[in-house]
Amino acid sequence: MRRTERYPVEGVNSLWHVYKTVPFWKVVKNFIIIQIARYTPFLRLKNWMYRTFLRMEIGEQTSFALMVMLDVMFPEKISVGKNTVIGYNTTILAHEYLIKEYRLGHVQIGDQVMIGANSTILPGIKIGENAIVSAGTLVHKDIPAGAFVGGNPMRIIYTKEELAKRRMDDPIYGENKTLSK
Repeated sequence: MRRTERYPVEGVNSLWHVYKTVPFWKVVKNFIIIQIARYTPFLRLKNWMYRTFLRMEIGEQTSFALMVMLDVMFPEKISVGKNTVIGYNTTILAHEYLIKEYRLGHVQIGDQVMIGANSTILPGIKIGENAIVSAGTLVHKDIPAGAFVGGNPMRIIYTKEELAKRRMDDPIYGENKTLSK
């Protein structure tokens, strides 16, 4: 089970109670910042906006591609390590509004993680350092450090050890790399 806190609601669905769970003006401010950042081509500016206005923890040299959609209600529950790439049109959620409850959970993305385009990361997830998430993946459970995952439902394609073995002689990623100039 993902690491989320559960909050029951009475009567109508939890989304109907949204402004009892998060202030309206916080959502408006977050929405404006996120929409500006989605179209901003300047990575340093985008990271500064996320740190300053959304109170997110973002590591140095982390890159959010065009159109990344962050959780509009609880972006402060998202942390991303250094030198990580979040691919085009990826969605990162820290909340879920369901019929009889809503759930909140921190999303922790490690250092040097590669998240492919059009992926969705659900609340309460931890992605280990050096992990690779294939494009279009629904991340519904934790990802171990160094693993290569993909699909819907997500599955481990290569473990850290299997990936290291496959890359051994790779001229860019391998241990025996010899880059020509």
